[in-house]
Amino acid sequence: MITLITYDITEPKRLVKLHKFLKEFGFNTQKSVFECDIDDEAVRRIRAYCRDNLDIARDSVRIYRICSACVNKVLVQGQGVKVSQLEYRII
Repeated sequence: MITLITYDITEPKRLVKLHKFLKEFGFNTQKSVFECDIDDEAVRRIRAYCRDNLDIARDSVRIYRICSACVNKVLVQGQGVKVSQLEYRII
């Protein structure tokens, strides 16, 4: 399922670590925004990482699941592609 992850991390070291971690799951489409095509297990891994590595009193991570009916309604203005537009093959 297409998933949008946004974050606001107050400490630069934690910010860099989270950014590197999220690269495993999707594309950094804007500052502090990742678009991912991931399953429930990946969401659990991301939530566990956030729970274990972030300061929940100061940091914020939001995970938005975009249903298949809504993904075609996503609009992109300017540069960039929607994750649903990407073609890839698992070899």
